[in-house]
Amino acid sequence: MAQDLNWLSIADARDALHRGEVTSVELTEACLAEIEGAGALNAFVHHTPEIARAAAEAADARLRAGGDVPAMCGIPVGIKDLFCTKGVPSQAASRILSGFRPEYESTVSQQMADAGAVMLGKLNMDEFAMGSSNETSVYGPAVNPWRRQGSETPLTPGGSSGGSAAAVAAGLCLGATGTDTGGSIRQPAAFTGTVGIKPTYGRCSRWGIVAFASSLDQAGPMARSVRDCAIMLGAMAGHDPKDSTSADLPVPDFEALLSGDIRGKRIGIPREYRMEGMPEAIEKLWSDGADMLRGAGAEIVDISLPHTKYALPAYYVIAPAEASSNLARYDGVRYGHRAKLAAGDGITEMYEKTRAEGFGAEVQRRVMIGTYVLSAGFYDAYYNRARKVRTLIKRDFEEAFAAGIDAILTPATPSAAFGLGEMTDSDPVEMYLNDVFTVPANLAGLPAVALPTGLDARGLPLGMHLIGRPWEEGDLLNVAGVLESAAGFVSKPAKWW
Repeated sequence: MAQDLNWLSIADARDALHRGEVTSVELTEACLAEIEGAGALNAFVHHTPEIARAAAEAADARLRAGGDVPAMCGIPVGIKDLFCTKGVPSQAASRILSGFRPEYESTVSQQMADAGAVMLGKLNMDEFAMGSSNETSVYGPAVNPWRRQGSETPLTPGGSSGGSAAAVAAGLCLGATGTDTGGSIRQPAAFTGTVGIKPTYGRCSRWGIVAFASSLDQAGPMARSVRDCAIMLGAMAGHDPKDSTSADLPVPDFEALLSGDIRGKRIGIPREYRMEGMPEAIEKLWSDGADMLRGAGAEIVDISLPHTKYALPAYYVIAPAEASSNLARYDGVRYGHRAKLAAGDGITEMYEKTRAEGFGAEVQRRVMIGTYVLSAGFYDAYYNRARKVRTLIKRDFEEAFAAGIDAILTPATPSAAFGLGEMTDSDPVEMYLNDVFTVPANLAGLPAVALPTGLDARGLPLGMHLIGRPWEEGDLLNVAGVLESAAGFVSKPAKWW
């Protein structure tokens, strides 16, 4: 067992810890050893072994003391570089935040620490969470541990939570935090054969998480099973008075809601998600997924979400608009990178040079789009119209749920993982199309989960996607758990790194 401790599920590790069969220190050392040997994946970008060992020893002492010990106590996890972690570099994968070590801890990472989880280090991501392939990172791309059969082409783990997905898929940690603004948890989960849930907007505090688009961003867990995501979400979620968008609602025991029974549940299949040119493997995966849920006693219902086709354009107006506003604070004055100035340069030159040097091309592109759509002459034409479209998209979902639909089944991504560099050289819109199935749930603030249900012809994982009713993550995870059991996905990437 010793050499495979890093491959334990969170649930199995928790049970072994509570029975005294393994210690948190042993689990942590197993993960640290794996991380050390996995430099080729570029998943962990800030290593914190001393912090991890101290936390593991504290967790073991807590477990020995007995009593009511939280489920995450002693579990080694990775934290996405978007979460501020006290005294540890928190760069959002951007040059403009180089050298930034916060004096505070994000609410979510603090809650994880309070539950006894062990932070192994910070994980790679797209710069400011802007990207679908982890190629906009100042640290360089994270690499997917999966490879196409018979090929050594390095593949993307997806983005923006690419480091989190790669680390979980490669057994470097038992779980990881991610954030999802337009699919940044679910698309990487689908590309790496892992499970990721974006909770309802407001379920997890955004305080201390570097902001991209404040009305869309939501933190969530990434792990190797639905049960593990349920356990981890329980530790991450909860009301936070420091975040005005945080919901003051009790956090249910998500794991206890995994009954495995979905008889009588009505699962919607939206006709608008049948995209032209969708690969046959994705079509088959979708119909197989519907058959699996039908076989478990659910009723499959064709539904319409008529405004779906406007979701991507609306998202790529709203998200950059909010980003341009949020990123205005990075000016070289208070923290992070400041450009070297020439004699006679004033404050305007300092702003211009600092932001030109500090922000990568994708961030610059989105800031410029956002500033444009918010400008006086275009505010109504673009930003206000996008907000109205968002309301219509939200209403489509509300009407479906009001008609008795319990969850909606769609593909997670339009393809399996693609090669690094394959999309960055083309039109950026091609990359944005990766979010086509995931974006509507963000615009509507709904919980959604991606989980692996099969492999494509080249041996790469493919994911299904379930969208649930607001605040009913437990119910959504239960449907996902039934689909996971029926699909029986147990494949792991062959180790090459």
